[in-house]
Amino acid sequence: MAEPAPIGVFDSGLGGLSVLREIAAKRPDLSTIYVADSGYCPYGAKSADQIIARAEAITEFLLGQGAQLIVVACNTATIAAVEYLRAHYSVPFVGMEPAVKPAVAATRSGVIGVLATGAALAGDKLHRLIDRHRGEVRVITQPCPGLVEQVEHGDLDGPETRRLLAEYALPLVAAGADVLVLGCTHYPFLRATLADIVRTGVTLLDTGEAVARRVDSLLPPASVVIGVPTAARRWFSSGDPMQMEAIGGRLWGASLRAQPLVA
Repeated sequence: MAEPAPIGVFDSGLGGLSVLREIAAKRPDLSTIYVADSGYCPYGAKSADQIIARAEAITEFLLGQGAQLIVVACNTATIAAVEYLRAHYSVPFVGMEPAVKPAVAATRSGVIGVLATGAALAGDKLHRLIDRHRGEVRVITQPCPGLVEQVEHGDLDGPETRRLLAEYALPLVAAGADVLVLGCTHYPFLRATLADIVRTGVTLLDTGEAVARRVDSLLPPASVVIGVPTAARRWFSSGDPMQMEAIGGRLWGASLRAQPLVA
């Protein structure tokens, strides 16, 4: 049986690996192409037009590689670009939606916090999501400059990372938030450190597993594609491929061989 077409996954950098690991756990049969746009990271400080341009360039590359579906594994890129991509390409796109709805359902205090990038918070899409699901719950949003860069550098629990997490999260907890939404795909890699800082009684939510379920629902079931012994994984970076191999391999949990992306 011929190997099925791969799916493409891209992020501003390495954060989307947190989504890819959920997809791989749900569908280990799927071959994947991951693009880290690390040469243009972070997206959080860029304009919507700049993010759309990068998303379009990466989409063209992934389609050229035969991708049958593309996951925009970046909250900022989803907010800025996924509607544009869906309007201009026929391939299915799966984007990120911060876990506001499950956070509202989970809160006992009636207050939740959303940690996100500046660009995500500047877009209307996130605020429409909050308005749609908040009900009587108070939602506090917090931009988190610097956290993406800490993950990109592989610093998940150092003093500066802990300082930033405390600066952003502790005021939300002090304001009564008992659920924190990790509104950037880089942030799940900081979950253990953040949990240690906020201590017990605070739930941390992200949507990687929900994205994996959505991808699974859009593709033929695994039983249909039996015959692929090992899913192929290809890795590309618009930044330094060696850095992706070193830090991305640590985040992924296994060695990887990255290729340069020119797009």
